[in-house]
Amino acid sequence: MKLDEVKISRAIIESYNDKLLDCLDVDVAIVGAGPAGMICGYYLAKAGKKTVLFERKLSVGGGMWGGGIMFNEIVVQEEAKKIFDEFGVKTKKYEKGYYLADSVDAVSTICSRSVHAGLKILNLLSVEDVMVRAKRVCGLVINWTSVEMAGLHIDPITMRAKIVVDATGHPAEVARIVERKSGIRLNTRTGKMMGEQSMCAQVGEEMIVKNSKEICSGLYACGMCANAVFGGPRMGPIFGGMVLSGKKVARQIIKKLP
Repeated sequence: MKLDEVKISRAIIESYNDKLLDCLDVDVAIVGAGPAGMICGYYLAKAGKKTVLFERKLSVGGGMWGGGIMFNEIVVQEEAKKIFDEFGVKTKKYEKGYYLADSVDAVSTICSRSVHAGLKILNLLSVEDVMVRAKRVCGLVINWTSVEMAGLHIDPITMRAKIVVDATGHPAEVARIVERKSGIRLNTRTGKMMGEQSMCAQVGEEMIVKNSKEICSGLYACGMCANAVFGGPRMGPIFGGMVLSGKKVARQIIKKLP
């Protein structure tokens, strides 16, 4: 078969255009394709919720790729291992309660299963603002990451979502935008961002699940973002809390959406 370069280009443009248009009005928009964001998206898509995940970088997976200090092994505990088993991520026992997984296997498997479940992942797109109506977060303002990196004065576009999930990790970027620009009081003790505390794996893992919940009307937090919003410590290269967090928020949203 003789290949036509223009036909190849047309196929890419037409297909992506259709996908992007379909993602402009959804049930749930997730920001950040780390493990928590992808796990959350998987369970939402599996439940039949129209879900899109925006990732700023070229690759998905967040900090999971690098394990600890670029040793691409990650640790999960017993409860989180059950989720890895469900996804088909291989684990091996280190000691009682500690299980190891290859980070590349974990990220690639979670990503593949999530997409196959119906989650739409759009990478290289950054969220620069939110849409707020009647003190409720109801959408996102997005632009190409390359525009952000180049500092170009290019206007963004908007998309609508019944629920938005901040899964941007340590920076908690969506929550910070809401705090800074909307005048909305967050569901924290102070009504504002509490900030991330210094590392404590035990407390951090417990609190990341506890703190994975609604930040304000229409906006939820999962993953390390939850501890950054509600004042929990970081936990280092253990990822059980991340996946448990994503599943918990997905369940909360499934119950809330009709």
